[in-house]
Amino acid sequence: MTRQNKISTGHLLALLTILIWGTTFISTKMLLIDFTPVEILFFRFVIGYVVLFLIYPRMMRITSFSEEMLFIGAGLCGVTLYFLIENIALVYTLASNVGVIVSIAPFFTAVLAHFFLDGERLHKRFIVGFAIALTGIILIGFNGSFILQLNPLGDLLAFVAPAVWAVYSVLMRKIGELSYHTIGATRKVFFYGLVFMLPALFLFEFQFDLTRFANTANLMNLLFLGLGASALCFVTWNRAVSLLGAVKTSVYIYLVPVITVVASALMLHERITWITLLGALLTLVGSFISEKKYKEKTTTVVSCQKFNNI
Repeated sequence: MTRQNKISTGHLLALLTILIWGTTFISTKMLLIDFTPVEILFFRFVIGYVVLFLIYPRMMRITSFSEEMLFIGAGLCGVTLYFLIENIALVYTLASNVGVIVSIAPFFTAVLAHFFLDGERLHKRFIVGFAIALTGIILIGFNGSFILQLNPLGDLLAFVAPAVWAVYSVLMRKIGELSYHTIGATRKVFFYGLVFMLPALFLFEFQFDLTRFANTANLMNLLFLGLGASALCFVTWNRAVSLLGAVKTSVYIYLVPVITVVASALMLHERITWITLLGALLTLVGSFISEKKYKEKTTTVVSCQKFNNI
């Protein structure tokens, strides 16, 4: 596969992932009628792990303890802590606050990648794009209602969640540089995520009531979250990170609120205001600006290489 093909594949995988992740809000909202947040989290990743094991049942041999720690850290941050912190934040603050705050994940990722990853430096154009996209995300989140309600504990937790996701992105970039199979690596991350999740089952309300799965809507929504949003999307996202880098891939997170708004309008018949449309436009423009710098840099590097080969 040529370099350009790898880049194109990475963008397609990242876009596919975000299209699915942007609609998970719909399924989660429906499931919250019969399930608690921690129950949804546990069941979806159990389903995801089983599916990945069936697809790739081979046992992975990790060559060193330091590499094993990468998987342990990724499972703790990307599966357990991120989702638990986000769900707990929703208990103490508004959903719109959490939706806006967690969307700054690309900024945290860019900062961490700048210091801990080679070739992923933080650029001014990324900052400009981030500011424009965040403005759009805020407009989408409050949907024209400019009544700011601060809830210190919930909002603080919401700030911690994207920081934890940034750590996960950096760790997955490092794992992607190793010679492990993407599906096998993702399955291992899920395993550690589920292990760290077990204590939370005793701290929060959790029941192994399988009769709820007899409800077709519950079953279909959990399968969507387990098969699509977990098994498929974590594999495609991790592959995109290995092909594009942590920073360039994280830019796609800006699009999640836009996709969620469109999906909510189509499936839940929620109203879209002109403020929401303006926010969506700013978010798209901001993500384009943040992404554009990296494309130009890639083009420059390729051109220089060609010149040196003449």
